[in-house]
Amino acid sequence: MYKRSGFLALTTVGIVLCTAGLTPSVSQAAGGTGDGKGSYADSNGLTADDVRLINALNEAALDLGRPGKTPGGDLPSATESLRASAAAGDRVTPPAEPLDRMPDAYRAHGDRATTGISNYIRKWQQVYSHRDGRVQQMTEQQREQLSYGCVGVTWVNSGPYPTNKLAFASFDEEKHRNALENTGPRPGETRAEFEGRIAKQSFDETKGFNRARDVASVMNKALESAHDESAYLSNLKAELTKNGDALAAEDSRSNFYSALRNTPSFKDRNGGNHDPSKMKAVIYSKHFWSGQDPRSPSDKRKYGDPDAFRPHRNTGLVDMSKDRNTSRSPAKPGESFVNFDYGWFGDQKETNPDNTIWTHANHYHSPEGGMGPMQVYESKFRNWSSGYTDFDRGTYIVTFIPKDWNTAPAKVKQGWP
Repeated sequence: MYKRSGFLALTTVGIVLCTAGLTPSVSQAAGGTGDGKGSYADSNGLTADDVRLINALNEAALDLGRPGKTPGGDLPSATESLRASAAAGDRVTPPAEPLDRMPDAYRAHGDRATTGISNYIRKWQQVYSHRDGRVQQMTEQQREQLSYGCVGVTWVNSGPYPTNKLAFASFDEEKHRNALENTGPRPGETRAEFEGRIAKQSFDETKGFNRARDVASVMNKALESAHDESAYLSNLKAELTKNGDALAAEDSRSNFYSALRNTPSFKDRNGGNHDPSKMKAVIYSKHFWSGQDPRSPSDKRKYGDPDAFRPHRNTGLVDMSKDRNTSRSPAKPGESFVNFDYGWFGDQKETNPDNTIWTHANHYHSPEGGMGPMQVYESKFRNWSSGYTDFDRGTYIVTFIPKDWNTAPAKVKQGWP
């Protein structure tokens, strides 16, 4: 990344920008709830005008994931793409890679390994592309999906465009209450900034991730012998009740119980074909900013909304219906923030969260534009969960894909091989 001229800023903006590949210190990453790695703009020499224009285009493009939209695997329509990009030719679909070409080694540093988009395609084809046990070449449509950046990595691995409906997080109510009662603002810190910081630090991303994994595990057990949706729901309800899980009491029309039927590949003859036993629950993550309500006081949009996007105390579910993909508002002149980051997990079997690998990216693929070529990252959990000052919420989201899709080899290694 490099600083661009005003002309380039107006003519080379594409669809999706995600966070950069900087490695945090252990102290920054330890809890996943600290002050992060600084802002994306400061780290990468982007002007406020650059980021503002990019985020406006992101919000237009991400209309695909909003309620009422068909969350299928198709790309945006021509009209949606034009609305979302002032320079439609800036984002480039990477070329096809030979199926028999092995990937090169990633560049590893600390808890993160980095590679180019073409090399990731080669790794994906060798490791993650399996369908019915056969290695597949990444299609042109999949390569175009991937070129959207961090959301593209999740998109190409999950099939349907991410809709973020089944999100989980963990919020420590006691820690939050004690901090508010027994501490106060730092020197120069406003009350709103203090409350936003305390709310952010009361989230525990490790517990949120573990909650999502536990729920996905129960879902997968319920899917095993169920050949119709009714049997799956009965199995799921019985298993949750046996475990004393509060999700058992969710309304039958809730996102939790309707998630499978609303997954496009469940209805596809090459996916589940309405047979739950052919599906499996997997996980991805989204980092974003809490202060998104345009009607809320400006301080909440600057320093975070302490009450927004908190998980349900008993179930851990996060209501994402008010997520507008809106970025954090600047608190000081010259500040600018990107609006989200996505990380793909799949169904890795590694039990220790710190050893899990999260695949994401820096921004959309623009090899000849001001953004430059897309880089793909494989980050250990502590690196992924540390976030940036652009974000104060991290959710872990369950979705469904066909069981014969491979999203995790027996042993996931950082980089390659």
